[in-house]
Amino acid sequence: MKTLLIFGSNWPEPASSAAGARTLQLLDLLLERGWKVSFFTSANRREHSAHLPVEVDQRQIKLNSSEVDHLLKDLDPDLVWFDRFMLEEQFGWRIAEHCPRAKRMIDTIDLHSLREVRRVALKENREIQPRDWFTDLALRELSAIFRSDLSLLISDKEERILTEDLGIPRSLLHVIPFLCTPEQQNSWKSTPGFEVRKDFVTLGNFRHPPNADSVRFLIEQVWPGIREACPGVNLHLYGADLPPALQQLHAPGKGVHVKGRAEDAIETLSHYRILLAPLRYGAGLKGKLFDAMLAGTPSVTTPIGAEGMQGEFSWPGHVCKTWDEFTNAAVKLYQNETEWKERQERIPGMLQGRFDRGVYADRFMERIHTLLNSPSDETLDQLPGAMLRHHLHRSTEYMSRWIEAKNKLSP
Repeated sequence: MKTLLIFGSNWPEPASSAAGARTLQLLDLLLERGWKVSFFTSANRREHSAHLPVEVDQRQIKLNSSEVDHLLKDLDPDLVWFDRFMLEEQFGWRIAEHCPRAKRMIDTIDLHSLREVRRVALKENREIQPRDWFTDLALRELSAIFRSDLSLLISDKEERILTEDLGIPRSLLHVIPFLCTPEQQNSWKSTPGFEVRKDFVTLGNFRHPPNADSVRFLIEQVWPGIREACPGVNLHLYGADLPPALQQLHAPGKGVHVKGRAEDAIETLSHYRILLAPLRYGAGLKGKLFDAMLAGTPSVTTPIGAEGMQGEFSWPGHVCKTWDEFTNAAVKLYQNETEWKERQERIPGMLQGRFDRGVYADRFMERIHTLLNSPSDETLDQLPGAMLRHHLHRSTEYMSRWIEAKNKLSP
C-alpha cells in the first residue's frame, strides 16, 4: 500500500472555493486506488470545512515545532503533497531530513505569481514584461517548483507559460483540471429551461482578489449598460467571505442584490439565465464557470475567464475581448431563447472533452507511478532543484529552529 502525506494550508472547503473542491477530487481518486492518506494542517477548522473521509489520518500540527518530526519518521510516506508552494517552503526541509526517500509534489491550484504579474500589468495598463517575473513572489514560487519532483497544474495554459516563457522543464509538471464524471456531464439536461429561468448571476470566493475586482467592475462599469437594455432585470451576487465593501454594493433600486453565500452553487446557478464573469486578471481555472456548465447555465466571460477551459471547443456562452462586446453579448443571449439553447447544448462536449474524470484520472495515476519509480536527483533536469533545496532547506531549517527555541523561552 502506497502512503501519501498532504500538507494543507487550510481544511478543504469545497462549497467555498474551487481549490477546496479540487483537493477533495484528487484525494478521493487516491483513496479509490488504495492509497493510505494522512492530512496535516496548522489551520483551524471553519464552519464550512469539509469532513474528510474517515480513513484519512487527520492531524492539526504546529508551525515551527519539532513535535511533527516523530510523526514524519513514523509515517515515512512515499509521496508528500504540498497544497501550496508556501507549505513546501515551510516543511520541505523536514521532509528532506526525516523522509529522505519521499517524492515531493506541489499542487499549485493556480499560479500565484502569474495572478500577481497580471494584476500589476492591469493596474499599470500595460502588457506583461519579462521583468515582471523578477519579484519575491514569483521567484519563491518558481524555486519551489524546481525543488519539487512534480508540480500539478490545473490549466494547460499555465503549463505553456512555465515551459515556453520561463524555461521550466516539462518533466517537472503535470496538468490535471477539474474532474467531471459521466453523470455530471449530462446533469444539465435536468435543469430548468430558458422560460423558467430569469435574471443574471455572479458568484465567487471573495478572499480571492480577482473575484472581488471582477464583481466591483461588473457592478460599477458593466451592469448599468445591461440594465438599461433589459429594464427590470436583476443581478444577484453570491459569494463566500463577502467583505463589507462588497456588501455595500447592494442596490435593489439599480437591480443589484447581494445575496451572500450560496450553500449549493450548482443548484443556485440552475435558476438563473446567465452567469456573468468579467474577470480582468487571474490564473488557473474558474470554478464558477465550471459550476455554471454543470448547472446548464450559459456564461459571458473574458479570455482570462475561459483560459485553460475552452481548448478547441465552442464556449457555452460568449468570450468577449471588449466591454462593449461583453454588454451586447449578455443582452442578446438573455433575450434570445434560440441562441441561449444553442449555447447551452455546447456544455456536454466541453465537459467530456476537457474535464473527463476517467481520462485525466488514469493519466494522473500513471504519472504518479512513474514518479515513484524514478531516481531522485540523478538527472540534469533535477540539478537546479537539488541546488535550491540545499540552499533553502538549510536557511529555512535554521530559521524554524530559532523560532521554536524563542517560543520555548517566552513566558
